[in-house]
Amino acid sequence: MTIGAAVKERIIELCREKDISLNMLCTLSGVTQSTINNIVSGRNKSTTISTIKKFCDGLEITIQDFFNSPIFNDLDQEL
Repeated sequence: MTIGAAVKERIIELCREKDISLNMLCTLSGVTQSTINNIVSGRNKSTTISTIKKFCDGLEITIQDFFNSPIFNDLDQEL
């Protein structure tokens, strides 16, 4: 799995855990709907740390919490 796919999966997983929609995550985090749509659709393959931090702030979790998931354990090497 690539880092972009892992980030996408983690965002979806966290929204399910918090029982919120992706649209609500946009509202909570201040990230635009188009940005989250690009991440979830796979068009955006390299989400910035600052965008992930905004998601974390909206979800009221730390960046460490975001990356503390088995999803990130076996990532493919990217060159």
